[in-house]
Amino acid sequence: MDYQDYYQILGLERDASQDDIKRAYRKLARKYHPDVSKQADAEERFKELGEAYEVLKDPEKRAAYDQLGANWQAGQDFNVPPGWAAGFEFGGDGFSADGSTYSDFFESLFGHGFARHDRAGHGRFRARGEDHHAKILIDLEDAWQGSVRTFTLRIPGLDAQGHLELAERHLKVRIPKGVTAGQHIRLAGQGAAGAAPGTAGDLYLEIAFRPHPLYRVDGRDLYLDLPVAPWEAALGASVKTPAPGGPVELKIPPGSAAGRKLRLKGKGLPGKPNGDLYAVLQIALPAAQSPEAKALYEKMRKDLSFNPRAHFRL
Repeated sequence: MDYQDYYQILGLERDASQDDIKRAYRKLARKYHPDVSKQADAEERFKELGEAYEVLKDPEKRAAYDQLGANWQAGQDFNVPPGWAAGFEFGGDGFSADGSTYSDFFESLFGHGFARHDRAGHGRFRARGEDHHAKILIDLEDAWQGSVRTFTLRIPGLDAQGHLELAERHLKVRIPKGVTAGQHIRLAGQGAAGAAPGTAGDLYLEIAFRPHPLYRVDGRDLYLDLPVAPWEAALGASVKTPAPGGPVELKIPPGSAAGRKLRLKGKGLPGKPNGDLYAVLQIALPAAQSPEAKALYEKMRKDLSFNPRAHFRL
């Protein structure tokens, strides 16, 4: 699909203010309105103007569009780069000037659009504001017990001259106990402002976990690499093991091999039901740094008929 330069369609430079955009659209919309203009391409031009204005008049949509960067070259096929909208996604229910949808390029950027026009071309904008989406990073401890955290998001807005700028917004968010990666927290009314007297949209925060020094997360289950001594794995033992909420005693069965998973039921993230904690055994070998340690290793080599590569059948 070909790139469409919305600034060029409206006859504007990229640093145009929001008032400049509004004035340019009103002037050209009157010129190319299908009920007024006699030009053969008036209807198509009117649609292009409506599409360009729908994006550039909104600071959030304009900021996302401006982030195309190198893809600004007219005629270039467009591929959305990862993270192109600074963590925000935009969605809507489609619009057109004559009942049909707008261009494939516009829909690739913003779903199906954000407003509707009647056949006479008069704006009939949706009252409710757009929902916004962002991803936040939390610690596993926040999910184990619940917490309240303050997050900083960068939100597109307008400066005093009507030019686009990115402003920081601080939000205090309650993290529910037992939340998992990929789940969303909805903040009602924290999205884009609605057209008066409509309500604001919502803000949806997608949960992701920061890397933890001990645990790996899979849904509600946790995985812990548990080092054990060779004699603990061979003879069996009871070892103190980290777990959410405090350490527990874990029984190592005799003859355990490296990689064996021992399940601690209900010791994962809380939920209905709770997740489990899996201790993955890792055999830790003592260093042969002293004469006594070296002598023990020599004795094992002589006394134990052990070949760790016997299965290779070489």
